[in-house]
Amino acid sequence: MSAEFGGRSGRQGRLSQWLRGRRPKQAADEGGREALLLAAADAGLPLAPAAHPAGYRCSCDRVGCPTPARHPVSFAWQTQSTTDRAQIERWARHQPQANFITATGMVHDVLDVPLDAGREALTRLLDAGIEVGPVAESDDGRMLFFTLTRGTPEDEDEWWPCELDCHPETMDEHPGLRWHCRGSYVLVPPARLPGDDDQSVHWLRGPEHPLPDPLSLLEVLTDSCARHAGDPSDHAGTAWPLHH
Repeated sequence: MSAEFGGRSGRQGRLSQWLRGRRPKQAADEGGREALLLAAADAGLPLAPAAHPAGYRCSCDRVGCPTPARHPVSFAWQTQSTTDRAQIERWARHQPQANFITATGMVHDVLDVPLDAGREALTRLLDAGIEVGPVAESDDGRMLFFTLTRGTPEDEDEWWPCELDCHPETMDEHPGLRWHCRGSYVLVPPARLPGDDDQSVHWLRGPEHPLPDPLSLLEVLTDSCARHAGDPSDHAGTAWPLHH
């Protein structure tokens, strides 16, 4: 499989360039930011306000914040998260610098992979004609594939535990594929990251794309992560193992 895909590396590179060139325009003005947040809410992604960059630091008052500008501002973010347009408009207007998170495991999950592996996987999925939903790129070296949630069964005994599960406090333990489901969250575009080089989280494929079944993407994503494990160009290091 590696040799076969290697023969298409030129096509993969061209498609990656095309995808970067097709990045949806994300206006810096308040109206553009608000419109993007409302589009995400209209697609069913529950949102809540998050911290924002303050130079190289986080806007929160926590000394040595481990996830600067990447976490909710309220401990009640799971119950606070909403798709209500009026509430999101109020938040966006009253907190003009805030990032927003989207709570996973309610309507959608997020498969979060290293950037190089994600770009390869996206090319392969599109070439194979597999339905791919919204995809975001983070300038800190990650790509986020938004999918349907794997389910919130009425009977808790039917809940399917998965060793790929990633919660905010365990993200450093998952350098390869992270599966954000119930109890987790990710930044939703448009979001700004700390630093002086205008890093951001932005859509490659917007929330207007229907959410796919996560299992339809999982094999290609895990294979791409395995290909890039140990690659010096992979900012996130090795892939998270599928088996103990």
